[in-house]
Amino acid sequence: MAGTTTAKIFPYPLNTWYVAGWDHEVNRSILARTVAGKPMALYRTEDGRPVALADACWHRLAPLSLGTLIGREDIQCPYHGLRYNAAGRCVSMPAQETINPSATVPSFPAVERYRYVWVWPGDPALADPDLIPDMHQMTDPEWAGDGQLIEAGCNYQLVLDNLMDLTHEEFVHTSSIGQAELSEAEFITSHTDTTVTVERWMLGIDPPPFWRKNMRDKFPGFEGKVDRWQIIHYQAPSTICIDVGVAKAGTGAPEGDRSQGVNGYVMNTITPETDRTCHYFWAFMRNYCLDSQLITTQLREGVHRVFGEDEAMLIAQQEAIDANPDYEFYSLNIDAGGMWVRRLLERMLAVEGRLPVAPVAVD
Repeated sequence: MAGTTTAKIFPYPLNTWYVAGWDHEVNRSILARTVAGKPMALYRTEDGRPVALADACWHRLAPLSLGTLIGREDIQCPYHGLRYNAAGRCVSMPAQETINPSATVPSFPAVERYRYVWVWPGDPALADPDLIPDMHQMTDPEWAGDGQLIEAGCNYQLVLDNLMDLTHEEFVHTSSIGQAELSEAEFITSHTDTTVTVERWMLGIDPPPFWRKNMRDKFPGFEGKVDRWQIIHYQAPSTICIDVGVAKAGTGAPEGDRSQGVNGYVMNTITPETDRTCHYFWAFMRNYCLDSQLITTQLREGVHRVFGEDEAMLIAQQEAIDANPDYEFYSLNIDAGGMWVRRLLERMLAVEGRLPVAPVAVD
């Protein structure tokens, strides 16, 4: 497994927060989900607190996710009935009163925020909720929208590459958001120790079908040129929130006045499952026509179709990578944002001692 920025099967940090599920997925049933290579059994206590335990009983490794919830917070193994509390400690064993003090299963820190349940698969002593990436648009009353989960058959880094370079829209999404100006427009890339930003503006252009429809939702009958923007905000290790939109050309959007346009945020957070699979959580939020469930549904389904095109490409790319294990990736100018993401991830992995070679220095 290569430790360079061009690695095709990229390792994932463990001492970080990943989304394990949408808030509605984690309930008083038991959800089985693998996060960063760790199978987990997720559920809620009777008072609504999310719980994440290792999905293997201490006794014979039977999956706890096939078990039963008992009382306020306990989970019972489906095989021999051992019962564990929310901290992972066994509180009941069959046919004996004395409980072996070693009878525990790992418990992972779990926090509910931004409509998601986040878990920390690494050292629990380091699990600071303040480190959860900012996705406030998901719960801010000034924004409305919805999203879905894609079970993507590829390494998580391929999804990050895809989102950090939106030039691909011109070629993959020709019927919805693609247009030639994406390749022609210049972009600016900047970074900190934990973030990367890529900003691109396209001025005085025809809106592609997706954005023409959204302009007409807010401004019925709209015709004419627009100024379009894409501002990609990456937060380590795997959250990307993209500020997108269009406004009537020449009305001040680049200077900060977006009142004559429509603004959305594409909220993406990718959770590695295995080396070759990941959970891709996404939502599209908007700050206009907030009360329209019709627009929410139309946008969710429209973005679902767009991301379906991405998923097909990513799966095909993963298959080609597996068929050509010795092939080296090459980088273009459009890969600048993605390469910085890889450098920041390398540094996280190096801190954990999980990078086989020295990381590339971050200036």
